[in-house]
Amino acid sequence: MTLSSGQTMSDAAPGRPPRHVAIIMDGNGRWATKRHLPRAAGHRQGVEAVRVIVRAAGELGIEYLTLYGFSSENWKRPIEEVNDLMGLLRLYIRRDLAELHQNGVCIRIIGDRHHLEPDIVALIEEAEALTANNTRLQLVIAFNYGGQNEIASAVRRIAHEVKEGRLDPEAITPETVARFLDTAGVPDPDLIIRTSGEKRLSNFLIWQSAYSELVFSDALWPDFTPDRLQEAIAEYQRRDRRFGGRPAVGA
Repeated sequence: MTLSSGQTMSDAAPGRPPRHVAIIMDGNGRWATKRHLPRAAGHRQGVEAVRVIVRAAGELGIEYLTLYGFSSENWKRPIEEVNDLMGLLRLYIRRDLAELHQNGVCIRIIGDRHHLEPDIVALIEEAEALTANNTRLQLVIAFNYGGQNEIASAVRRIAHEVKEGRLDPEAITPETVARFLDTAGVPDPDLIIRTSGEKRLSNFLIWQSAYSELVFSDALWPDFTPDRLQEAIAEYQRRDRRFGGRPAVGA
């Protein structure tokens, strides 16, 4: 379902708020194009939206917030744009790490780090180590991440465990696979939001999203505000989550 800008939290029937919200942050380039600006300007404005939404998530009591920052397919973009995105990650961590730590945010970066510059890896490790014991909000940033690559990596690790005799193939369950994913220990997202009006997952958390509720916002990511986040949560609260089951007769 696509939200209209008129929906608010007051429209929602009473319902449990999502514990884990994941967002596909889409539309930075189109935001810039509409304003006759370079794409880099859209990405920079997108970082400002990240700051606002992270604060709002903490205030709304969301326990886990996962943001799709850079996909493994984004390397196909022009080198100038890729370099700009890498620079924005550096800037975000350097400028915001102290505030995030002070506000009780635990940072976790998922995705392949092997192709990242050493200084970026060092910044990621510093952010994770500094905030490891924080509990107010778990901020998961998917960077150089792809869902299919994540599953393939998990399968390789499971195969190695089987080969070494540490795991019985007959004992492998969905829970086993989940333990080998980048998101091990993080609950599956209750709600996945995609901005910009596009309606697809784009290789994002494809294992973990099996029973996630999907909400699509027409807002471009730089225009995605706390009010729009609340609209998405309101829509989520109206949903009847059955996880493959069905309600009791007469319910």
